[in-house]
Parts: sequence; C-alpha cells; structure tokens
Amino acid sequence: MKNFGCLLKTGLISLFISCILSSRTQANSIPSYIVNDFNQINSVSQLSDISADGWRFKTLQALIEKYNCVNNGLSDNTDFPNQKLNRYEFAAKLNACIGSINQLIINNDAATIDQESLTAIQRLQTEFSTEIKVFETRVSLLETNVNKLESQQFSPHVELEGEVIFAVTGIVGKQKAGNTNKPINDNLVFSNRVRLSLEGSFTGKDKLEVRLQGSNTPELEDVTGTKMANLGFDGDDDNEVELDEIEYRFGLGKQTRMTLYGLGGGLGDLVPSINPLFSGSGDGSISTFGRENPIRRQGGGVGVGISHNLNNAVNFSLGYIASNADNSERGIFSSPNGVISQLTLEPTKTTALSFTYVYSHNNLNTGTGSELTSDPFNDLANSITANSFGAEAAWQINPTVSLGGRVGFINAETEDLRTDANATISTWAVLLTLKDIGKEGSFAGFVFGQPPKVTHNSFGKAFEDKDTSLHLEAFYHFPITDNLAITPGLFMITSPEHDNSNDTIYVGTVRTTFTF
Repeated sequence: MKNFGCLLKTGLISLFISCILSSRTQANSIPSYIVNDFNQINSVSQLSDISADGWRFKTLQALIEKYNCVNNGLSDNTDFPNQKLNRYEFAAKLNACIGSINQLIINNDAATIDQESLTAIQRLQTEFSTEIKVFETRVSLLETNVNKLESQQFSPHVELEGEVIFAVTGIVGKQKAGNTNKPINDNLVFSNRVRLSLEGSFTGKDKLEVRLQGSNTPELEDVTGTKMANLGFDGDDDNEVELDEIEYRFGLGKQTRMTLYGLGGGLGDLVPSINPLFSGSGDGSISTFGRENPIRRQGGGVGVGISHNLNNAVNFSLGYIASNADNSERGIFSSPNGVISQLTLEPTKTTALSFTYVYSHNNLNTGTGSELTSDPFNDLANSITANSFGAEAAWQINPTVSLGGRVGFINAETEDLRTDANATISTWAVLLTLKDIGKEGSFAGFVFGQPPKVTHNSFGKAFEDKDTSLHLEAFYHFPITDNLAITPGLFMITSPEHDNSNDTIYVGTVRTTFTF
C-alpha cells in the first residue's frame, strides 16, 4: 500500500508539472496581448455566443488596438452591454479587421505585422470560416443588387405634390376702362386654385410631371375693362378638375437638357428666368404683368425646348410652341405658334443678363397690355407675324437688396393685306426685391413699369395708344411654415388702356398658398 501511495503521489506531481510546462510552451508562441487561455478552445457546436471574457474576443480586441483597425465597438464594450456577440456579428468585425490589415500589406506596411499576429488571425479565420463565407456571400449579393439598380436607374415610385391657393381680392375704381360708363364692382371676391402634380422618373436624371388643376379665380379684365388688371394666378373653370399640364424634362448630356410639353407649355417656360422671385404664380408677383417680360407670353400649348450650358456663365436656350398641334387639320407647324431663343449670361455671382428673341404667328395677345396690342390692325388681318426683342438684367446689390429691369419691343406685320402694315409695341419694367424682411425666407417685391403699348402703327395715329399707363405694384411674401405662405399685395394702373380719360384702377389681394 505504501508503494502504491508513493506511485500515486509521484504520478500526480508529474502530471501537474507537465501541465505547467505545456502552458508555458503555448504562451511563448503568441504575443503578450493575447490572453493566457488561448488554448482553451471548445468545439464550434458548443459556442452560440462569443463572450467578452473569452480569448477570441480579447484576441480580436488586441488586434484592433495594435493595428488601428476600424473601430467596431470592441475597444470599450460600450456598444455591447451584455458583453456577448453572436458568431455572425463577431465574424463581421473580424472580417473588417482583416480587411484593414490587408490594406497595410498592400501599402507596403507588412513589416509592422509580426508572425504571432498572423498566427492568431489565421486561427480566428479558420475557426470562423463558415460565418465569414456566409457574410461575404451576402455582401457580394448586395453589391450585385446595388450594381443592377444603378445600371437600371429606375424610380418605380411616383410622388404627389400639391399647391392650394386661397385669395381674397378687391378692386377699387370709378368706371371700367374703354369709355363704357359702367361702374366697377368693388365687392370682395374669395377664390381658389388647386393643383395636384404627379412626378416620376425613368432614369433618376429625368422628370415626368402630370398636373391636374381646378380654379375659380376670375380674370379681372371682365370687371375692369382692361387686361392690365389681371392677376398672376387667375383662371376660372368653375373648379372643374382638368388635365392642365404634361411636362417631361431629360438630359442629353451633362450640359444639355431637353423639355417636352404635351399640354400647357408656354414660351417663357422653355427659357431661364433671371428674376425668379417674381415669376412664380403661387409665390411671385401678384399681377400677370409683374411675373415676366410680356414678349415671352406669345403662345402656349404643345412645345419642345432645348437648353445648353456653353460654360458655367453662359446658357443658350431654344424653344417652339404650337397651339393646334393636336388638330389633324392644322398640325404642329400651323398658327398660332411661336419660337423663342434666349442667351443668358452670369458674368459674376451677383449679376445676370438675358437677351431674348421671339418669333410668333397670330400670337400677339400677351394678356398684359392694351386692347390694341392684341390686334393693332382693326381686325382686318388674319395673318400677323411678330419679331420681338427683349433684354433683362438682375443685380444683387447685397444679400438683402436686388435690383432688376427689363425692356421689350414687338414689331408686328400683316401678311394677308394688299398693303403690308406694321406696328411697334413696347414695354418696360423696373424690379426691386428686399429679402429676409421680418423673417428668413420672406421677401418684398416692387414693380414699376409700362404695360405693352402700341407706339407706332402704319394704319395711322387712330390705331396707336395715345397716352401711357403705368403699373405700380408692391407685395410681401411671408412664409409662416415650410408649407404655408401668405402674400398680401397691391397694384395700381394709371390711365388704363393708355388713355388718360380712364380712371386709375387699384387691385388688392391676399394670397394664401399651401404646398405639400
């Protein structure tokens, strides 16, 4: 028994010493930052989670700290309050760290990576090869899907945008223009305009817009006797919703864009505006005259336009509009129609210039001038062509104050009279803007100018406007929220219809615009 006891003691002591020597041998094969229980590996099937106090977690943590891998939340464990990761989470972070170390090798920094680290990486990579392979497969599949979507660049969704205008409008004046001896009805009018637009894209770089509209805002020409009093957002269809506009814009390169109008296009929509704060019907000038140069209003309907940036400071635009393009008996090139071309210059960040040419056929009615400007030849001509020239400027004096101006000349000629007749029509305006008055995003606009006027007519003085009307306007666009703005405004027309015998007309409105 004594011999058996001695042998048992001797065996236990030998086994203890062997374990110590084995541990020291393993410790010498790995760096000091790898934890001492490196050799304590369980089978994969026994590990559902990776604990923060295990060698795997600590080994990866040490690699991250030593080689400045992308911090994946292992440095302080703050991202993992339960101090556990599932095997796929751990594999994802291991894969990211291996990627960073591979980048060091690519950048010729392989000398900074010691053999012990490579051994540890290889061991982790071998144990988690299944999870890493699954992770890489999923990433590869995701990249394939992303590349497929980018190559197609198709937007399957359609966005709905809307604009609702409510307006309270009043008119003050003694009699209608035109020696009618009829008084102006000075009642307040409450009207609205609703627009719903469906916008979509086929490539991500184009835009298709289909717009529906219903409105009951009257043209004040019927009340005042002159187009000079018309509002910039009028239109009365008894609130019957109808298709109002079809527009498609797409690129023909980085510097060139094409615009197609299947319905509702205007010449002015095909060229840039250098005074855009005045041009919007929902947030710009409250009058038709104040929105844009009247020569750009000669025609509407189906159209096509092309705009090309010659460089960062120069743009050239060209467009064509036809009113009867859908009429099989008339066709695309029949009158009324119009062609517009415009050269737009931005020599500095604070200045802009534009030079516009318009050719129109039976499209003289701009909706802003005297009755004579719509037909200066006493209804005797059925074919009238017009060559129009315009120039516009904008100057931002400082962040608050902007000054603009425009001039326009129309030379109208007959084509179907025995003796050709011609007439000259002129217009001009000065624009002033004060931005961020009272609130950021608000602005006050002022317009002072002359509506279109017949200054010469080969038919004789009887068919020329004998006096001069002046348009004076002030409005204040005040955004209450991102989706709600109120614009009170007032404009007056002196000597309406360019006739001093007509009394001054005052038009005031409060336009409330909702957008969504």
